[in-house]
Amino acid sequence: MTNIKLSILDQSHVRLGSTTREALLETQALAQLADQLGYYRFWVSEHHNITSIAGSTPEVLLANLGAHTQRIRLGAAGIMLPNHSALKVAENFRMLEALQPGRIDLGVGRAPGGDRLTARLLNPQNTFSEKDFIQQIVDLQHFMADDAPEGSIYEKVKAMPQAETIPPIWLLTSSGGSANIAAHFGTALSFAHFINPKGGPETVAQYRADFKPSAQLKKPMANFGIFAFCHEDENEVFRWQAEFDYRLLHIERGRDMPLPSYEEIAEMEYMPDEQLRINFNRGRMICGTPEQMRQQIERLTAAYDVDEIVLCTIAENAEHRFNSFRLLAREFGL
Repeated sequence: MTNIKLSILDQSHVRLGSTTREALLETQALAQLADQLGYYRFWVSEHHNITSIAGSTPEVLLANLGAHTQRIRLGAAGIMLPNHSALKVAENFRMLEALQPGRIDLGVGRAPGGDRLTARLLNPQNTFSEKDFIQQIVDLQHFMADDAPEGSIYEKVKAMPQAETIPPIWLLTSSGGSANIAAHFGTALSFAHFINPKGGPETVAQYRADFKPSAQLKKPMANFGIFAFCHEDENEVFRWQAEFDYRLLHIERGRDMPLPSYEEIAEMEYMPDEQLRINFNRGRMICGTPEQMRQQIERLTAAYDVDEIVLCTIAENAEHRFNSFRLLAREFGL
């Protein structure tokens, strides 16, 4: 496959010894670099009550990124819709679209982006039910598109500001459930391969088969996201993978504390159940030299039958993180 679009998902990770402001400034610098290199999209996430992630309010962060970039599409991947009012989300993203016309994506998900207690505090009316989520999608589409059915509440309440263009809505999924909703309502779909490495291509294929055109989207549109790291030195690739193996286990154990050094990680002996989980998690990531990464990206995009991959690179070395994106841009001729 040729002409593969490379995009980025950034979560504004706060490294050991760093600060929240430094993490956010790094996100800004990465967005500027991606803009210059020719990456297609730059998405940011919504997480709560996690000290190692600064990205809690993507709508605010996106306003800043829009002011510091020129071309690249910007969006949320995503807004965790049950945490919010559909009307307020529509207003936030119509404002962003008015400021940066034709550059904004609205990705929404059903997960809380944190623990259940925090989700309850963010929205005390959150029932965590699929029915309520579907109603929010209905509300969001009407508020974004201004296509009010006669006699509906959408005739009386409009999401402001009005603008000439409307951000496309993307539904995020890691299990397939939201793919059915995306197909039914005619939205774009992004599969979180970095959460679940199983069933993604099948989910996207079913989404295409079931897709119903909407006023906003006439044909199905999909991509997928994955953890990724590229370096010209295979020793650095091995080091990153060892650190990332531990990081994912660390998160899955519910721990929110600084990671040990690479030297400490290299000396660790994992229990059999931990090694099984590491083997599974390896499916959530790709890493290698530029040529190796090209082969992996081409294989995955062909399996998904899409022309866009969203790369999420978390690394303890900031320069290695930036260099990873430079190497891939060069390898794919962006």
